[in-house]
Amino acid sequence: MTALTRTGPSLLPGLLIGLGLGGFFDGIVLHQLLQWHHMLSSWYPITSLEALALNTRWDGYFHSATYVLVVLGVFLLWRRGGPFDGRRLAGAALLGWASFNLVEGVIDHQLLGVHHVNETVPRQDWPWWDAGFLAWGAAMAAAGGLLLRGRR
Repeated sequence: MTALTRTGPSLLPGLLIGLGLGGFFDGIVLHQLLQWHHMLSSWYPITSLEALALNTRWDGYFHSATYVLVVLGVFLLWRRGGPFDGRRLAGAALLGWASFNLVEGVIDHQLLGVHHVNETVPRQDWPWWDAGFLAWGAAMAAAGGLLLRGRR
């Protein structure tokens, strides 16, 4: 029996909500509040107003996509109706957030290099921050898996 059939329909909404929340955290905390990086800041460093405008626009596209994921997840959860297992929903959301971190960390940070987690530290330290982001994603995946595996 797969995880999807074992946990029922609440897995997909939780995954979508988690993906979106992971993106919101990244965009709001790392892009806006801490200003450690922007969506394309390794490709277009913030050295001019034009580069800032370009990065901010792409941050907006990114936030729009994460918003759609959360809305879709909430809609699917609402459509499901009835009681749901909050622990399993939390586990699925953690797996979604972990998926965001792992995919973002591998594709954007490692393969494409569009940005790195903390571009305010010396460049030689960037890989450590990127590795920490991946480790955080792996820890959330483990926690989400434990929640989904728990009592039935």
